[in-house]
Amino acid sequence: AIPSMAKGRKGGYRVEREILNEERLEELSQRLDISQTRIPLSYRLKNSLRCSVPSLKRRVVSFLPVLYWLPRYSIWDYGMPDLISGISVGIMHLPQGMAYALLASLPPVFGLYTSFYPALIYFFFGSSRHISIGTFTVLSIMVGSVTERLAPDADFLIMNGTNVTAEVDITARDQYRVQVAAATTVLAGLIQVILGLVQFGFVGTYLSEPLVRGYTSAAAAHAVVAQLKYIFGVSPIRFSGPFSLVYTLVDMCALLPSTHLPTLLASVVSIIVLITAKELNNRFSKKLPVPIPVELIVIVVGTLISFYTHLNETFEISVVGEIPSGLQPPTLPNTSYFSEVVVDAFALAVVGYAISISLGKTFALKHGYKVDSNQELVALGLSNAVGGFFQCYSVCASMSRSLIQETTGGRTQMAGVSSAVIVLVTVLKLGPLFQELPKAVLSAIVFVNLKGMFKQYADIVTLWRSSKIDLLVWLMTWASTVFFNLDMGLGASISFALLTVIFRTQRLDTYLFFFISRRSFISCFDIKMVPGITIFHSSATIYFANAELYLEALKQKVWKERENSTVFVMPETPHNSWVYLKGTDPETTTLGSLSDLQDGDITTLESSSEDTLSRDLERVSLGSLGKWTWDIHSIILDLSPANFIDTVAIKTLRNIFHDFGEIDVDIYMAGCQALVVEQLEQGGFFSDIDKERLFTSVHDAVLYCLNRRGAGALPNYETAAVSFTDSDTTDTTYSHTVRGCM
Repeated sequence: AIPSMAKGRKGGYRVEREILNEERLEELSQRLDISQTRIPLSYRLKNSLRCSVPSLKRRVVSFLPVLYWLPRYSIWDYGMPDLISGISVGIMHLPQGMAYALLASLPPVFGLYTSFYPALIYFFFGSSRHISIGTFTVLSIMVGSVTERLAPDADFLIMNGTNVTAEVDITARDQYRVQVAAATTVLAGLIQVILGLVQFGFVGTYLSEPLVRGYTSAAAAHAVVAQLKYIFGVSPIRFSGPFSLVYTLVDMCALLPSTHLPTLLASVVSIIVLITAKELNNRFSKKLPVPIPVELIVIVVGTLISFYTHLNETFEISVVGEIPSGLQPPTLPNTSYFSEVVVDAFALAVVGYAISISLGKTFALKHGYKVDSNQELVALGLSNAVGGFFQCYSVCASMSRSLIQETTGGRTQMAGVSSAVIVLVTVLKLGPLFQELPKAVLSAIVFVNLKGMFKQYADIVTLWRSSKIDLLVWLMTWASTVFFNLDMGLGASISFALLTVIFRTQRLDTYLFFFISRRSFISCFDIKMVPGITIFHSSATIYFANAELYLEALKQKVWKERENSTVFVMPETPHNSWVYLKGTDPETTTLGSLSDLQDGDITTLESSSEDTLSRDLERVSLGSLGKWTWDIHSIILDLSPANFIDTVAIKTLRNIFHDFGEIDVDIYMAGCQALVVEQLEQGGFFSDIDKERLFTSVHDAVLYCLNRRGAGALPNYETAAVSFTDSDTTDTTYSHTVRGCM
């Protein structure tokens, strides 16, 4: 079975080996039985319980990655870069934590808690060295949709008996919303931990890049609408459910005449200052050792102006209010909320993980280390679950903070600990200083930080040029998220994206393979079929959704193949090669010039020969009656694209073998993967069909057909060998000698 190889003309090689079908391959390679290839579940369980000390150590280290890198941590090499990076990120945590808490409809101090506890948990369990865990825009909006749905303002109205007016009990409302957010966060964390422990880290792959970018763009629209009330100083009704964004916008437009001008002025000034400063930061980023903390400066200046000019008392500008100093003790979440927020918690778990793992893998690829997707699920889940006990809401990696942590020299998660210390000092000592901070300033920070998501609308033009299907996924995700809210929009977008995959695999792209032989003139190649052999190739896996289409395409292609036996093309290769023509139809062929055809090259019903005409009429009439009298004896099904096969496809293949066998046409299969062969065996395919019909490659199947039917049908080529170009090596021509066919 060892092939012999001799060098041929023009650097090509002639390889001679035995033709291999599945039966002969099993004899040579001794394919293992199915039971031998799979480890029994009982053995795996026993092995997991009966682990040695080294394996136990490896498992502990994989579960606690800090045990791997912390003992090797070099203070001289990594200490100062991590400290500088941590301070820079910690300064960003302060304004973003308080601002994003407004998106979650929570008091700003809980944004600071969320920036502290999860970062410490991720330090022990995370496998990424560069991502910054904490508050993020999209997750804050998703949490806000839950808290406002379960704790709307209408449920906390206090009636004033004197003038029959109602006021919102802000203290009671905020306490209830904190409980809802904490319960949702704990449940989302538990879902992530469970998915990570059962090795379900691949769940993030179902969120394609167009889907994620469309989803975040729609979430940015929700964030803008949520901040309009703080920017304009009005109090619109907050709706929930489908089309809530539209209803809120309509109510906002109705309230525009009652805009609070001092609040609007503070918002506009803050937005202009932030945009200008950020643009200067970007322009001079290469000259600055660390970015200027623009957001923190704006917060400090805004707080000082508000404190000394008494903006709250004089102009009635809404401020942050009381910020308690110190940390909150841990409390158990209210599990009665779990049934009401389980869908939202699952959405938070999937979206947060998808964002974090994408950022983590990006930095890992850049710096040459590996991120464990399952361990990231566990680390993120524990950060959420433990954080929920301390009144934190859902967290994930932040793109802006992660970029700062990486660009300022951060090497490990010690930078995350340094940033958490900055937040801790603020919560313990500096929190009360921000009580006079206008909420309009925080809303301006949120609004400006959404600029990157607004730029994602340029994806529409890019995807229009590159992939209409991906554009459809982007638009469908955006529309469903905007109009059906964040949780239902995520489910609808994932379902639609999976449907596009099904539709694309259902629509088969089929080909017929031919043989090229060089003609006497240089610029044209004559493409002729090997007499009696048809090779059918499909571009997709065969399964229940396209099995019937596969059968119809086979019959249609075979019929069209025999309508025209010769076409002309202009290939660039000087070798004899197996090639395929898509949709070979003599009436629509545009690959070559039909004027070059010689008399007798094509035999059709329009031939002048009376004998030929009678034969063609006989063939057509017999064909219409289901009789096969054409000069075809073998059809080879190229199944190399198939990576699995189901029972419906097995039944369809069996019917193809039987139906064509009744009209004396042999069917062969080639290129099946090991898993497909295994599934064919499990489905009983070989109970009535010999394994001799299954070949390792199309070329082996062709040689077998020629050898079996005789070489007299071969056209007069330069040699009696059938040559082809391997698909993986375009510069080398291989050939098999047809034994006994000279």
